[in-house]
Amino acid sequence: MRVLVTGGAGFIGSHIVAALTAAGHEPVVYDALLPAAHPREPELPDAEFVRGDVRDAEALESALRGAGAVCHQAAMVGLGSDFGDAPDYVSCNDHGTAVLLSAMARRGVSFLVQAGSMVVYGEGRYICPGHGVVRPGPRDVADLDAGRFEPRCRLCGAEMAPGLVTEDAPVDPRNVYATTKLAQEHLAASWARATGGRAISLRYHNVYGPGMPRDTPYAGVASFFRSALERGEAPRVFEDGRQRRDFVHVRDVAMANLAALGAVGEQPGGRHTAYNAGSGHPHTVGEMATALATAFGGPMPVVTGEYRLGDVRHITADSSRLRRDLGWKPVVEFADGVVEFAGAPLRSPAAT
Repeated sequence: MRVLVTGGAGFIGSHIVAALTAAGHEPVVYDALLPAAHPREPELPDAEFVRGDVRDAEALESALRGAGAVCHQAAMVGLGSDFGDAPDYVSCNDHGTAVLLSAMARRGVSFLVQAGSMVVYGEGRYICPGHGVVRPGPRDVADLDAGRFEPRCRLCGAEMAPGLVTEDAPVDPRNVYATTKLAQEHLAASWARATGGRAISLRYHNVYGPGMPRDTPYAGVASFFRSALERGEAPRVFEDGRQRRDFVHVRDVAMANLAALGAVGEQPGGRHTAYNAGSGHPHTVGEMATALATAFGGPMPVVTGEYRLGDVRHITADSSRLRRDLGWKPVVEFADGVVEFAGAPLRSPAAT
């Protein structure tokens, strides 16, 4: 099948292109190569390449000719610097998605796999010993300043135990990027209903692996740590390092996209379905920093106590729905993936 991969020259997109090629598909890389993500001309995947922006309807319609599906990876990612970035996030992520979906409707392309994100949940799942599952609100700045990082039960103030988040959890995006990722899902669902198409949103958790961009505010925490080590500096771990994440290897994420493409014509969850795409094995940020520093050969991480507003404390995935419905399961173990990542080259730094 001919598959258009928006953002196909990027970190995750390039791995998806490689997986598509290996599986016998015909990927088409569609990427604007914007300087914020590609300050230097990147090494392009071995596939047909179209240089274009997802906000360019004419270029999209041309690139979509003959396509049976789209893997939509193009996006402006990360927390950004301040709220002044909001128009750019909305333009790239939401307006761009709307233009893409409109072009797909005109071309009769009826299947979409959208790169979603776990950030749509806000905080993860918490269990209070007295009140059961409790949804915490945003953490108080005074608590963060005092080093009190764990959300407490809003009903009794007790400490809560974090758990795995399912796709049925309430959404609670807490920054501009998260809001745009949720809007992308809503647009995809609206497109599917209006056109009779099928859309799958893969809510990626903390993706890491070879080819991550270095030294950029738009990359994940694993990239920050790896970049610091390459400079000979100790990774700086925010808060107390005990915040939990689900680190999932980029090749497993690429295979999740292939599994989603295999669902063409099937509708296990209706015309639009969201799936968590995580390893299912939580690790703390401190554990990632320590494992990466050990594999790299030091220096060992420093826990700073600093924090970023908009960060959440714990967010880890229950990916059993993706395993059950689409037959996907991650195969890269955390220890093996970290060792590989410690020695893998990083992409050129993004422009700031």
